Amino acid sequence: MNHVKPIALFGQALSLSLLILAGCSRNQTDENKLIIFQSKVEITTQLEEAAKAYQQETGVEVEVWSTTGDDYFLQLRNRLANNQGPDLFNLRTDEEIKQMSNYLEDIGSLPVAQQIAGELLGKSEGKVIGIPYTIEAFGFVYNKSLIDASKITGYDSFAAMLREQKAKGINGAGLSQEAYFLIGHILNTPFAVQSDVRGFIDRLNKGQVKMADTPEFQEFARFMVAIRDNSYNPLEVNYDRECGDFATGKTAAIHQGNWCYPMFTDYNVTFEMAFMPFPLGGNDRIAVGVPAWWCVNSQVQDAKKQLAKDFIEWLYTSETGKKYLYDEFKFIPVMNNAGTGSLDPLSANASRYASSGKIIPWAFNFWPAGIIEVHLAPVAQQFFASRMSGEELLIALDNAWVAANNNN
Repeated sequence: MNHVKPIALFGQALSLSLLILAGCSRNQTDENKLIIFQSKVEITTQLEEAAKAYQQETGVEVEVWSTTGDDYFLQLRNRLANNQGPDLFNLRTDEEIKQMSNYLEDIGSLPVAQQIAGELLGKSEGKVIGIPYTIEAFGFVYNKSLIDASKITGYDSFAAMLREQKAKGINGAGLSQEAYFLIGHILNTPFAVQSDVRGFIDRLNKGQVKMADTPEFQEFARFMVAIRDNSYNPLEVNYDRECGDFATGKTAAIHQGNWCYPMFTDYNVTFEMAFMPFPLGGNDRIAVGVPAWWCVNSQVQDAKKQLAKDFIEWLYTSETGKKYLYDEFKFIPVMNNAGTGSLDPLSANASRYASSGKIIPWAFNFWPAGIIEVHLAPVAQQFFASRMSGEELLIALDNAWVAANNNN
């Protein structure tokens, strides 16, 4: 989930910026050259190779701008404001989309956009302006030899599974002590199943609703009590052990994401695994998020816009483009019927959920800044270290929410 970017020395970043800016106006006049600027440093080399392959197949020259620092968005914003921006770029958050709304082309009519679940598309002012790079997903990762997920459809069946596993000496559902893995991700579900996720969060921020008075959160508290009473104490378990206990059959399910699969390569895992949705209120979806979207610069010439759109189509639909997208970039497919190729089992499973539209959003992206680590984690720690009731848990979470808003 976390993508760590190297920090550049100021001089290197400045030199790079000056070199790029010096050539921007010249490059922008070339209608047959596509200029791409993107932030995911993990795929820089692979994207440059894809650009060369695209030129070989289409005759269109592609120039990839790279950044060695953490100031991608600052660089992008400055270039666009000075009419020296790229033709194709990426944005990573709703806040970035909001700030760049004047530079975002409507690409909703692209064929590729019609083959992607609407929840994954980048949107601004009612328009589709972003094609997702890939997805990352989380839910309960479960051992198929220990759990029949088809029977876990709600609180009663989930709690029964926990008790059955405990009777066999197995942890039914594992969390770990890190803030996101302790409370951030699992608390996402009662927010994400609301009919109006952002509206609910806005009302919560204004004090117009409370978690303690909302049915989905009341049931969430029951789940948390069941997990605490029938599984190990997550305060004593870190991420490595959580994954290790699952890989060795000591835990039947862990609340984790597709990013944890590489941890299992150190173990001789012979059982099949997959995602099981957190069945709150009968929920049958997993949480899926997008780390970045491809966006087309609305301020460049029409010919340049078309080059950018053509490249997106090629990357997602051509055999060569898909080879880079999935085999080289290691992205999870976001298109319907895109296939799962050589993806690991969890990534392939996440892709199937996404392509069928069985997804809920990463609602925590809309929470007050810093709330998970600073305000919610201490509440969860207190909950797992005591006999706090479900009702008391929700009151404490509501109080933490108020404190987080007062600090922002």
